Amino acid sequence: MKVLLVNGSPHEKGCTYTALQEVSGALNANGIGAEIFQLGIQPLSGCIACRKCAELKRCVFPDRVNDFLDLAKDADGFVFGSPVHYASAGGAIISFMDRLFYADMLSGRCSFYLKPAAAVVSARRAGTTATFDQLNKYFTISSMPVISSQYWNMVHGATPADVQKDLEGLQIMRVLGRNMAWFLKCKAAGLKAGVAWPEKEDRVFMNFIR
Repeated sequence: MKVLLVNGSPHEKGCTYTALQEVSGALNANGIGAEIFQLGIQPLSGCIACRKCAELKRCVFPDRVNDFLDLAKDADGFVFGSPVHYASAGGAIISFMDRLFYADMLSGRCSFYLKPAAAVVSARRAGTTATFDQLNKYFTISSMPVISSQYWNMVHGATPADVQKDLEGLQIMRVLGRNMAWFLKCKAAGLKAGVAWPEKEDRVFMNFIR
């Protein structure tokens, strides 16, 4: 089993990476593979609602979104990490997740269905809870079990060295990794024991206009 961890920071080895590394270490210690996917610093367009992904089975823009879509189908769980920018998630990871989740839904890939997910947030001081809430909404609209820790999944510090001093934050990351590993093992055991997938209904869309 493997979990993909997305580093949505433009800094490859910054504060968000430091938090994700702690999660990754806990996953590895509990027998779960982990891979950090670096979003990078190349510009990422926001979704333009062209709906071409329904036809192409991938996003119309050839960039990191499609790279991740190709990896996601074989992953068992996900952690999306973001720094706080003006009390919200970074612009790059929001563009990335908007297009990623929309393309997955319209293409019929179902890469995220009933796979556990978690959000991780880093900040110098504030804006973490708003960002944490923002990221979790992608999971709760996609039938993804949300994995929690003993506190909201956040670390604090202006530098990676600062984050290493946030002992509570690092512990939260380790507990998150262990909880993710436990859930994945329980899911595998349930499927092996014959627990059926939930019944699926055809999706109903309404815009409240009669």
